[in-house]
Amino acid sequence: MPSRGRPGPDPATPLTGRSPASEIVVPDLESSVRWHQHDFPHPLARWHTHPEVEVHLIRRSTGLAFVGDYIGPFGPGHFVLVGSQLPHNWLSDLEPDEMVAGRDVVLQIHPELVGRLALVLPEAAEAVNLFQSANRGIEYSGATARQAAVELEGVGQSSGLQRLQRIFGLLSLLARAPGAEQRPLSQATAAVPLDAPGQRKVDAVLRYITDNLAGEVRLEEAARTVGMTPSALSRFFTRAAGRGFADTVRRLRVIRACTLLFQTDRPIADICFEAGYQNLSNFNRQFRTETGLTPREYRRRLRVGTRLPPA
Repeated sequence: MPSRGRPGPDPATPLTGRSPASEIVVPDLESSVRWHQHDFPHPLARWHTHPEVEVHLIRRSTGLAFVGDYIGPFGPGHFVLVGSQLPHNWLSDLEPDEMVAGRDVVLQIHPELVGRLALVLPEAAEAVNLFQSANRGIEYSGATARQAAVELEGVGQSSGLQRLQRIFGLLSLLARAPGAEQRPLSQATAAVPLDAPGQRKVDAVLRYITDNLAGEVRLEEAARTVGMTPSALSRFFTRAAGRGFADTVRRLRVIRACTLLFQTDRPIADICFEAGYQNLSNFNRQFRTETGLTPREYRRRLRVGTRLPPA
């Protein structure tokens, strides 16, 4: 499996740790919103939060998405609406020194702006409702995601009234998306603020987990890396990352197994050990907890093209 891309010595991810940084979003010149694109790694690609609602498209690469307490795989075309103050980050799988040019397209809109607009233009209330529904993050798929990507790219190529037309066309598309083409992501809606030392501790723990995922991952060893007792780290990590230490390990191991089931024809027993499990029965049980399927069922559905439950 490629090494996880880390933008600098202190990568930020919900699980890669650290508490979200607060980002200040400055609207584009002569615009009420901000549209931009960036590479990966990039200073903006970090575990962060802001009051603006964010529309986010991944153009290329694969990796892990972190939205609130959600962790899941992404690929090209991944399209998410992130609610106000919901922490988020996307980490691509990179080889050493690799860079993905133009990986992300982002549109950021302050919800108060849309709220004020709805006071004089009732039609904008649909956008207000959409933003409120995104407080846990929404992932779009199918035709909605494909059409929304075209609209989002169009926002960056337009200005004036044409830009407004593009923005509200995009929001209308998302607000009216079929239920089968959207799903909520996070169970939590807010992040726990941490100071800089706290952020570094979460990053160190997550680096320890990811570096040892195929072998033994122990809470006691993770606690030693940050100078805490196991019980103190357990409480601290749950507050900061949004899910417990053991749940995080299980989640990342199952995601690795899903990737191997999809990308290779290796025997399931081999994948079990590669993902860090010592026996098939425990692997099957934990895989089913996360996906609702056994590894064999998951691979079979992949081969016949059946839509899979989210990992």
